[in-house]
Amino acid sequence: MRFALIGHPVSHSFSAQYLNSRFKNEDIDANYDLIDMPDIKQFPNLISTNKYNGFNVTIPHKKAIIPYLDDLSPEAKAIGAVNVIEINNNKLIGHNTDIIGFNNTFTPLLKPYHTHAVILGTGGASQAVQYVLNKLNIPFQLITHAQLDTNTITQLAPIIINTTPLGMYPNTDSAPNIDYNQLTDKHLLYDLVYNPIETKFLRLGAQHGATTQNGLAMLHSQADASIKIWLNHK
Repeated sequence: MRFALIGHPVSHSFSAQYLNSRFKNEDIDANYDLIDMPDIKQFPNLISTNKYNGFNVTIPHKKAIIPYLDDLSPEAKAIGAVNVIEINNNKLIGHNTDIIGFNNTFTPLLKPYHTHAVILGTGGASQAVQYVLNKLNIPFQLITHAQLDTNTITQLAPIIINTTPLGMYPNTDSAPNIDYNQLTDKHLLYDLVYNPIETKFLRLGAQHGATTQNGLAMLHSQADASIKIWLNHK
């Protein structure tokens, strides 16, 4: 079997390293590739090769991939974003395991004073975060990437979640434009970026005592869920 991540860029991704290691350790006869796909219109050509048994999808294609699919899981349909493609009887079915990954790694961090959130970014990953926060009855405010570029965000909620690529390798010197001096030990900063392990966003948060979490545990959790979908280990 062969699986792959499609997106642009993908060279920074830890997915292949993690999944190939799992396949090897569990004697699963499978390989995992990284496919840099700048234009989603290249996807039909990839499918026509019949080389792959399933895919992960990352930035910037989590929404754009949907018109190329035959069906969506209820969660993917609800949030309008896909990060896993199952191939079943030549049908392409879109799933969203970002929901599982975020929920599993975010919920254990919550304290009673984490009552509301700011979500930085409005893309496909943000949709999964919004879905989980709604399920947890945590109200949130959305801040677009453009707003982060032009304004310093000063109204800081106790939970701040970065779903943008800001700070991601190789642009490790960038960070969301918030007022870090307002942060305290009552704040929770969650960054979906996992390369580098500690982004500037998290480093500045930790300096002010905030609880911080990078996206690596979420990556592993959503990848484990992807394997279950591909191999039908329900």
